Amino acid sequence: MKNIYDVLKERDLIKQITFEEEFKEMVEKKKTSVYLGIDPTADSIHIGHFIPLMMMSYFQKCGHRPIILIGGGTAFIGDPSGKSDMRKMLSKEDISKNVDNIIKQVSKFISFEGDNAAIIVNNADWILDLNYMDFIRTYGIYFNVNHMLSAECFKQRMEKGLTFFELNYMLMQSYDFLHLFETKNCMVEIGGDDQWSNMLAGVDLIRKIHKNGSFCLTCPLLLNAEGNKMGKTVKGALWLDANKTTPYEFYQYWRNIQDSEVYDVLRMLTYIPMDEVKRLSDLKDEKINEAKKIAAFEITKLIHGEEEAIKAQEAANALFEGNGNLENMPTIKMQEDTKSLIDLLILADIVPSKGQARKLIQQGGVSINNEKIMDEGYIVNSKNFKNGYAILKKGKKIFYKIEK
Repeated sequence: MKNIYDVLKERDLIKQITFEEEFKEMVEKKKTSVYLGIDPTADSIHIGHFIPLMMMSYFQKCGHRPIILIGGGTAFIGDPSGKSDMRKMLSKEDISKNVDNIIKQVSKFISFEGDNAAIIVNNADWILDLNYMDFIRTYGIYFNVNHMLSAECFKQRMEKGLTFFELNYMLMQSYDFLHLFETKNCMVEIGGDDQWSNMLAGVDLIRKIHKNGSFCLTCPLLLNAEGNKMGKTVKGALWLDANKTTPYEFYQYWRNIQDSEVYDVLRMLTYIPMDEVKRLSDLKDEKINEAKKIAAFEITKLIHGEEEAIKAQEAANALFEGNGNLENMPTIKMQEDTKSLIDLLILADIVPSKGQARKLIQQGGVSINNEKIMDEGYIVNSKNFKNGYAILKKGKKIFYKIEK
């Protein structure tokens, strides 16, 4: 069994790490518990959670015990990291529903069986019953406000006004780590690089109180060729929930990445061995499309299962290569015998408004059955349907099958 440090370094999955040499020595000598926090601010996790979950998966494969901390308590505050506005406050009912959905999705990455079976904890169990005055008297003395305000995670909020309410988030996340250290012998916290300041505060708190033994490491963010976070689709975020982002849309997202993004996607989001990752990412010209197909299939299989990955692959092959199964591509029921193209674009969620639909048509971005439509008043009717369906396309890569 490989050392977890070596595994993560080989795939370049460590962006920042505290006490690196001490961490290497610790994981060589013993297995420990490692935790990842996920705030249930939505009813699904998205692509931003993918890499930390892959990192957690590798920890478990190397014999360490994963702890998934669901922030049912901290969700009442909301993490201000990287936000210019205060997060929406959620009700207890919303948080509870979101927690249930997230637990199902996390189980695709880690196992809850075996000697190092993962466990799930909810920080609502210890945060919501805290006596605030006791908490501040006991732990507030370890936090320097000047140091907190200089943290990267607060910078954007400082421009519009950081509330004291949000300032508490760093204390609460630090206390989570301390609680798990004391009750679960958890010595490591992992997360995305945007969480570095919060995670450092937790390590610092533990070492001030217990004088030893806590570490944190962040994974890199997945960036596109322009240096922006990957994970945005025509409908918004790339969700891991099939009801929010269909397996076909999910597959197509990865199938259409840039050539320069293939290496990072394969090394960070698949279990493909690194020698094969390097071989695939070194392919040139048309051949690199095979690497993109492999990436799309492997990632979709991990999230949605092999059956859905095959269906998505077949639908893509039918559209782009003329061999496959169109039954598995996103389908919209028109219901009426006739419908305006503008209304159809809104029905398909391709655009949010009639104004944007008109603009898209004017720019030549819409076609039906490979015929570009430039007429804003175009009506879709029976003449568009062949074998019971028509193919609506936005640009070169977004397709919908329209059925009556």
